[in-house]
Amino acid sequence: MSCILLGDYQSLSRLSIPLFLERISAGFPSPAEDYIEKTLDLNELCIEHPAATFFVRVQGESMIEAGIFPEDVLVVDRSLRAGHGDIIIASLASEMTVKQLHLTPSPVRLLPRNAAFAPIVLDEDDELEVFGVVTNVVRSLRRGGKA
Repeated sequence: MSCILLGDYQSLSRLSIPLFLERISAGFPSPAEDYIEKTLDLNELCIEHPAATFFVRVQGESMIEAGIFPEDVLVVDRSLRAGHGDIIIASLASEMTVKQLHLTPSPVRLLPRNAAFAPIVLDEDDELEVFGVVTNVVRSLRRGGKA
């Protein structure tokens, strides 16, 4: 799995989109309500630390069981300290990757979330550089649509 860097979050523009009070049913349909609770800015929803946030586009299938698919855009926060179980963007042997970080039990491992891929087990000689913690995934559900 590799990542294509899209660039740092620099936009100060805000786009407010209506957020409806009524939740949508993912089971049986319920009548729609025409009541807007407030507006929602996707910047506020997805980005906690704008100065420390960047986006990457995913290439490869090693994280599909975590809901991360090829061409998805990941929102990555550099200010967060990576912990056990976090999905991270890291560099290992000068190659960028997105994997789930496992700190315990030793040794440290970078786990793919696709059974067809093997875990990366780190030893003392490996130089792992964590670039940030993945906080959100942006994906288009339309065929040919771009996130």
